[in-house]
Amino acid sequence: MSPKELLYIEDALGHAQYLTTQCQTAASQLRDPALRSQAEQLASSNQSLFNRFYHLV
Repeated sequence: MSPKELLYIEDALGHAQYLTTQCQTAASQLRDPALRSQAEQLASSNQSLFNRFYHLV
């Protein structure tokens, strides 16, 4: 992998990690069960995306 490709992956990892954290924070603060569930699903999806990017390296 070229250095530029590694930078793209590093950037994607950072974004996926940030979104996971934001969704987890939102889920912990939401009182509506449907919205909380949606935020938890988004957090899980972003964590899965992070894991896929991480395994590229």
